[in-house]
Amino acid sequence: MIASIVHALYNVPRTRYTFGVPEKEKTGRREAVRERLRRRPRIRPKVYGYLSEEKESLRQGFAALFLSSAGELVAGIVLAGISGILDELVGLAVLIPAAIGMRGAIFGAMGSRLSTSLQTGLFELNLRRGVLAENAQAAAVLSLVSGVFLAFLARFLCDVLGVPTELTVLDYVVISTMGGILAGVLLLGITVVVARLSVARGWDMDNIAAPMLTAAGDILTLPALVLTTYLIDIPIFSNGLALVLILVAIAAAILGFRLGTANLKRILAESLPLLALTGTVMILVGLALQERHEQFVAFQSLLILLPAFLQEGGALGGILSSRLSSKVHLGLLAPRSIPEWGAFRDFTLTYIFATGVYIFIGGAAHWLAVALGQTTPGFAKMIGISALAGLIATTASVLAAYYGSTISYRFGLDPDTYGIPIITAAVDLLGFMSLIIALIVFGLAG
Repeated sequence: MIASIVHALYNVPRTRYTFGVPEKEKTGRREAVRERLRRRPRIRPKVYGYLSEEKESLRQGFAALFLSSAGELVAGIVLAGISGILDELVGLAVLIPAAIGMRGAIFGAMGSRLSTSLQTGLFELNLRRGVLAENAQAAAVLSLVSGVFLAFLARFLCDVLGVPTELTVLDYVVISTMGGILAGVLLLGITVVVARLSVARGWDMDNIAAPMLTAAGDILTLPALVLTTYLIDIPIFSNGLALVLILVAIAAAILGFRLGTANLKRILAESLPLLALTGTVMILVGLALQERHEQFVAFQSLLILLPAFLQEGGALGGILSSRLSSKVHLGLLAPRSIPEWGAFRDFTLTYIFATGVYIFIGGAAHWLAVALGQTTPGFAKMIGISALAGLIATTASVLAAYYGSTISYRFGLDPDTYGIPIITAAVDLLGFMSLIIALIVFGLAG
């Protein structure tokens, strides 16, 4: 398997894939974008020169990341505030990382595809037909199917691994799917607004889509999950609703494949297997969180930090993946097994973003816990935990972003569709592991 992948990386011809759009429709606009990018100052060996060239990306990226960080911290406060519900509904914690991460994976990938359509001149603000309509339909189908899938998977893994839970599989279906629908409707509106503002104000959507959508996903998904837990208190209604949701998800998938456009079918065909893998990884994160629930409750500032920490890693990787995907589509970056210099420039930008973001969320989580009268291990330890774990998580997101985009493109798949879900899965699992490593280093876990 490894040999075949290496062989493909070196020997598969670099074909230009248009992902359902005739090449002749985008050639002229793509050449114009290339010419504009070629006119930028040439690469300079000095870091200062590079940062000067990317000052607009730094400004937009930091603005989006710090805005998303603030939103993630709000989600963390909500998570710390529902610790009583987590104790009451044993097993709910298993679903939380997966439900949150799935929204980011679905809508982050949608934002990446829309960004590429903007840069290639194919975007049209039309919810009836075209790129935006196809992506909206795909997001609706994927939200329904992933909600049902996560519910069955959560209950199955709890039974197999012996993790205690008081929720039935139908309870999980209601919470997961209805929570996903509530958050997804609002996220779709936010995604359309971000795309429209990017067009109107000339923003680079690659720099802002991933952090803003992942933050919005966290803020909206947690309250949506909490609200849907009240539905399971009505046994007959809850069970009937769960069965209806399962049937609707199956029907939506069948209709999408049979009646959808070629591009919609492609998005669904590429996304469903990948989201299944992503969901499995994130359920494992939820199982680990359930097992270590007492350690996080002991220091509630860690619960405030957790959503921001996990999702900012995905947001950083999402920015990198979107930038790399757009450059690969435009022919400005070769999808090689060993990154070329242009890719390392984007890697550097990612680590610069990470330095500011992880120090910020570590310190902010501590002071928010203090302000709310909650427990915290101290300011210095929170900064150290966030920075150390963030360094490990950022490295994982950089590798996942580059090789996810490169391998998917080499095999004729859309890197916009594959990049962010791969990053979400890798960063959520490795990010949680890096957080545990940091807690052990600072003497807060055994």
